[in-house]
Amino acid sequence: MTAFAPDSLVLNRKLPLWYQVSQSLRASILGRAPDASLRLPTEEQLAAHYGVSVLTMRQALKELEAEGLISRHRRRGTFIEPGARRSAPRRLLGSIDAIVAQQSGERTTILGHGTAKLPGELAEHFPGVTEVVTYKRLRCDGESGEPTNWAENAVLPEVAAGIDLADLERWPMTKVLRDAVGVRISRITDTVEARLADPETAELLQVPLLSPILHYTGVTYDEAGRVVDVARIRYRGDRFSFTVTVEAD
Repeated sequence: MTAFAPDSLVLNRKLPLWYQVSQSLRASILGRAPDASLRLPTEEQLAAHYGVSVLTMRQALKELEAEGLISRHRRRGTFIEPGARRSAPRRLLGSIDAIVAQQSGERTTILGHGTAKLPGELAEHFPGVTEVVTYKRLRCDGESGEPTNWAENAVLPEVAAGIDLADLERWPMTKVLRDAVGVRISRITDTVEARLADPETAELLQVPLLSPILHYTGVTYDEAGRVVDVARIRYRGDRFSFTVTVEAD
């Protein structure tokens, strides 16, 4: 029987190796292809794949077994549980229409909003501005109800005056700004980086503390070149991938 092939991993020596391996293997299992084998390689093969000791690998597998993602059988091997949820990775794509479309089918909950002092890390985007209107939202899968990402938006007050919270419960901020408020969006600058889940993110997304997440920052400009919104979104690492297509001239 062909064994399931997990993704590779670049280890961070500042974190427990068994934990990093377990989270990497966990993401590979949950994001596996529908026709992927349920049989895992042996402990020795997995240890060699990740570049760790067999003892470290054994501890990582024990963690996944406790979660109910795998089962281990003496003399038969280790298998992915058939009921382990498979998640089709979402893709963050590069057009405004794609950004609007990517959250279709998600249920959004407004966690809070209001006027706040401009965070220091956003000062470069809002020169001369001292206050912004912030929105915090949690998005969940429309079918399973499982949290997929949570977002913080910082919006210019004069732009935020036209935002209806009911629209934000139905549509992503980009669509609200463009179609409801009437902002003429000229471009959005995206930055995506790998981070580890902080306590707030771990609680909201129901993932282990320090587990891998995708951190997205989107800076939205109007046709005058003014920044009207800065979005910071934390995506579950096992539910999303970042894809860029480069076409030949």
